[in-house]
Amino acid sequence: MARTFLGIDGGGTKTQAAICDETGRVLGVGLSGASGIDSAGAEAAAVSIAAAIAAARAQAGLAAAPFAAAFFGMAGVVSAADQAVVHGIARSLALGDAVQVDHDIRIALAGGLAGRPGIALIAGTGSSCFGINAAGERWQAGGWGHLISDEGSSYWLGWNAIRLAAGACDGRWATALRAPVLRQLGIDDSADLHQRLYTQGISKQEIAGFAPLVVAAASAGDLPAQQLIGQGMDELAQMAAAVARQLGWQDAPCAVTLTGGLWRAGEAVLAPFRHALAARLPQATVVMPALPPVLGACVLALQGAGVAVDEGVLQNLGGGGIDRG
Repeated sequence: MARTFLGIDGGGTKTQAAICDETGRVLGVGLSGASGIDSAGAEAAAVSIAAAIAAARAQAGLAAAPFAAAFFGMAGVVSAADQAVVHGIARSLALGDAVQVDHDIRIALAGGLAGRPGIALIAGTGSSCFGINAAGERWQAGGWGHLISDEGSSYWLGWNAIRLAAGACDGRWATALRAPVLRQLGIDDSADLHQRLYTQGISKQEIAGFAPLVVAAASAGDLPAQQLIGQGMDELAQMAAAVARQLGWQDAPCAVTLTGGLWRAGEAVLAPFRHALAARLPQATVVMPALPPVLGACVLALQGAGVAVDEGVLQNLGGGGIDRG
């Protein structure tokens, strides 16, 4: 029976599973809810992981048999204890003995640069940066969570959009963000802002949903929104530069691959990011992802089983029809 391999991308809002064979041909994919163990919790994560794998197996027409190897890239996995939780979930699902677990930026890097050394920069609901050099040395910057970090992310932009709108309401500054922010909050009067935020409450994901308002206002010429994007992209460039310094790329060529939903805004964020990155890492090259993170997990599963991930395997994986974002 042909060997099959499993890749998991477990995030704070969704979980993706992909099953491939030894040639890199994608047999099935599955999608389910959140499985970031720091936000969803271990029990909910287990349910989402099981559902994503079941959907991928159903599409592939595969029975619930162990995989030759599996790789989990999981949001919120930052310690050995976190890894042990995910390994426990894998054992409960009888996925096989060759299961590896790492954080989600690891699979973003593997997919983005097709297994090559370099730096991955995530800017989605949250933000973080991670790199591996040719010697296998690793470094991460950012990724400390929304309470103290997530600079430049959709959450960070959304939080600041609400802050700017509040300041416009009380006369501290002028910005076009005031009206669209209040509208998206579902209120007509700034007097209701406190009740909406603190009594009714607002989630991290809801706050991240205000980022497109910043992009739209900046594109329409709103100076505070433009300055906010510039500051956010500068923060992200600082993360990449910190990783580059630790891995020996401060004055050497390196590839920085971008992943996460924020980059879907296109040149409104890409142009200021490239400018900020060039000021810190003149020899860095910005690379859009060759493969999505879930297929980066498949690359790592294949490599973990001793499969040579050559150009043919990468081409097969790239033909899997999964969005690279």
